[in-house]
Amino acid sequence: MKKRIAFTTLGCKLNFSETATISRGFDIDKFQKVAFDQLADVYVINTCSVTDNADKKFKKLVNNALKINDNAYIVAIGCYAQLQPNKIISISGVDLVLGANEKFKLFNYLDDLSKNGKGQIYSCDIDNLESYESSYSLDDRTRSFLKVQDGCDYKCTYCTIPRARGVSRSDELSNIIENVKKISSNGVKEIVLTGVNIGDYGKNSSGLKKYDYTFLDLIKVLDGINEINRIRISSIEPNLLNNEIIEYISTSRSFVPHFHIPLQSGSDFILKKMKRRYLTSLYKSRIMKIKEYIPNACIGADVIVGFPGESEEQFTITYNFINSLPLSYLHVFSFSERPNTNAISMKNSVPSIIRTKRSKMLRTLSEKKRRFFYESQIGQFVDVLLENKNKKGYITGFTGNYLKVRTPWDPSLINTLRSVRLKEIDKEGYLRF
Repeated sequence: MKKRIAFTTLGCKLNFSETATISRGFDIDKFQKVAFDQLADVYVINTCSVTDNADKKFKKLVNNALKINDNAYIVAIGCYAQLQPNKIISISGVDLVLGANEKFKLFNYLDDLSKNGKGQIYSCDIDNLESYESSYSLDDRTRSFLKVQDGCDYKCTYCTIPRARGVSRSDELSNIIENVKKISSNGVKEIVLTGVNIGDYGKNSSGLKKYDYTFLDLIKVLDGINEINRIRISSIEPNLLNNEIIEYISTSRSFVPHFHIPLQSGSDFILKKMKRRYLTSLYKSRIMKIKEYIPNACIGADVIVGFPGESEEQFTITYNFINSLPLSYLHVFSFSERPNTNAISMKNSVPSIIRTKRSKMLRTLSEKKRRFFYESQIGQFVDVLLENKNKKGYITGFTGNYLKVRTPWDPSLINTLRSVRLKEIDKEGYLRF
């Protein structure tokens, strides 16, 4: 009989693209893929290392899987698996931990699924990791996450990602073009470009300091592939989002007017402690440049509150700086002490109760900015890509500039691009047409 195998993903769009690629590679003669909440013989969890909350979610997923099948074989892959393999293998029920290089060879490790109470670890030396694995998702017909870059050469003091994914390295341009065409041939209308630091695109697969292409070269090439309707950039560092890129996207055929640009703090003092590669003056200039060339652009930002040394004055500076910018929404994170980072040993730790308070303040500000942006778009004619699920009698979708839209359920609208006029914001916060 075929063994049943289930996959789930914690963390970012990059993880989703890799889980999808790994799951497509299983032997269909030996395994049958099922949903993670169904009975399975093998449960595979692609882990995240960004926050302490991701660690807790991993343990909960392990427990949930064992409640469904207490004899299931539990596999951990991904960033947390690379960084903390011994910690993961000590968790009751975990049988196999695969690191950054080994995760793509998952099915080579599944010949013996017997639980013997002693888990196994296969993890590479991250300093020697030079390989690059192309990845993309096809689970959703509407959009696909396409990995174009991996790893990071930055040394932000709070971040574990370089230790989890290695040096910055990129996919070959020819591979990306081929993957875009494969994705479009499956009826997908939108591709989201993902990576750890995609603005750094161009370093070859060994992570050397040699650039074959730049990110601007990449987007120009992809913009010329007519088979795909929309391309979205997942996130890009402000120091790598130069004016040429902004100007090109302003007249692009396929790249949508949506930017997600990590800020992390609005205080130059804190940015320096974080070892970020920009100050607030550069960040502001990028935001204003976008609004100059693309007035209807949606701009999101990541912010970390409670970083060591963030006084009340420094937080107020951050709050006021964000409030002064035409941002559309925020992703707010409370600082989380991560092992093997410089920030974990920094003085002047901010109490968790204050981190929570500041996080709530910025989330409230985010909702105000999101509402203001949505209201500014009422009356506009926009293209909406509608999705494939019936959500309480509605079909939902996103505009190019990332407005969430819904209309009464109509199966004929599934995975279609429609030009509509936005009329109002409903009580659930969706735009209606």
